[in-house]
Amino acid sequence: MELSLRGHEDRYAVEQLQMALFPQGTQGSAVSTLHRGAVWLTATTRICVGGQTATGIRRLPASQETVRLRRRILQQSYYQAAVRLLPEPPAWGALAGVRPTKITTRHLLEGGTPASADKLLKDVYYVTPQRRRLAVDCSTATVRAAGLLTPEDLSVYIGIPFCPTRCAYCSFVSRSVGKNTGLIEPYLEALIREIRVVGQALAESGRTIRSLYIGGGTPTTLSAAQLERLMAAVARSFDLSRCLEYTVEGGRPDTLDREKLALIAQSGADRMSINPQTMIDTVLRASGRPHRGEDVLRCCEAAVAAGFKAINMDLIAGLPTDTADGFRSSLDQVAALAPANITVHTLALKKGADLFEKRADLPSPQAVAEMVAYSGQRLSGLGYSPYYLYRQKYMSGSFENVGWSRDGLDCLYNICMMEELHTIVSLGGGGMTKVNRPDGSLYRIHNPKFPEQYIQMLDQVLDQKRSLFRAPADPERKF
Repeated sequence: MELSLRGHEDRYAVEQLQMALFPQGTQGSAVSTLHRGAVWLTATTRICVGGQTATGIRRLPASQETVRLRRRILQQSYYQAAVRLLPEPPAWGALAGVRPTKITTRHLLEGGTPASADKLLKDVYYVTPQRRRLAVDCSTATVRAAGLLTPEDLSVYIGIPFCPTRCAYCSFVSRSVGKNTGLIEPYLEALIREIRVVGQALAESGRTIRSLYIGGGTPTTLSAAQLERLMAAVARSFDLSRCLEYTVEGGRPDTLDREKLALIAQSGADRMSINPQTMIDTVLRASGRPHRGEDVLRCCEAAVAAGFKAINMDLIAGLPTDTADGFRSSLDQVAALAPANITVHTLALKKGADLFEKRADLPSPQAVAEMVAYSGQRLSGLGYSPYYLYRQKYMSGSFENVGWSRDGLDCLYNICMMEELHTIVSLGGGGMTKVNRPDGSLYRIHNPKFPEQYIQMLDQVLDQKRSLFRAPADPERKF
């Protein structure tokens, strides 16, 4: 869909909303205009789709203009035009970003109440009642998490960019190793070097690790011996005496067995993620996952026996060949296992994933809507509460990914990462360190994307990490 701008250059703000409201491939055009008068700043949007045209207008006193308020009226005017052309109002209204809870979280941290946060989403952003409830509940969980943190705290992410095979929906930078595991050893050696350097820098700077997450890829692609070496390096290099949680993302059941699960628990991790995505074997095959539903049950039994404090399980609404009934069955089977966390994703078709080009046998938008609705109703009824959420571009039905927890076992790392509550130091190939500066701005450092590049450029990576924690008087210090 073509977008033209007149009188302003805030393309990103308008374009992101357009992408959220109109599916890829929609034929039409939109013109977003900003007029600056002596008294009023007026945003007008004219959209033409399918032979129909609609216009939306919003204005703001010129004396009150800020970047945030200007972009707000541009998005509001676009929404007002779009909603006249859509079959029903979009669930997230005029909110376009991947983190809709940033607005409600900021509101609560500044002294607002859940009721006033709900009113903000309703009156300013036109969000539906169900999504308003979801956002406010997640922001309430974020405020609780923020209360656990001090300015010296941070989280550590360790990335293992390897998988046994590549799933059809995956767009992450990872290597499908199959039987070719030759790259894993040199990568692991490089990663352990980075762990040592960062551990020393943290100790010298007085920073405190509050959560640690080993993710991927699929970290349990590593052998039991390799996992033991990795986690031993973590234990030697990092002071985890004040760490509230230590997560290892097992991911695929076909990479887990009793030996690995017991080893991971004995090495200090207290949270494990086992991600079936679906419990239907035919849907697993269509999604490129070689395990079976019964393997998930075996894995969960072994994880419980290993003694993890919390187990997370992921499901995806919208996988190829799945149906609303199939998804309901998967969710019911996972819920029957009573994991501490259940994360419900909505399929997002991204470049780099096989499904981006081969969109065969995908459920209808209505079926996906039924899946998402059922997950909220069912999990709420079982005593789970939403604690974090985010959206993605090209997501089926423009819904969201939601993490649910019971018994107060929210995953602190997920909240800190998504809500940017504090610094996340990322180690390994493809890692992105996000430094929260005292003035509220973010400073980002990207490790090389691919394992080969990471290994080759390790000295540069280590220099960048050292620069984060230099003495306060050093101009190279980042925070």
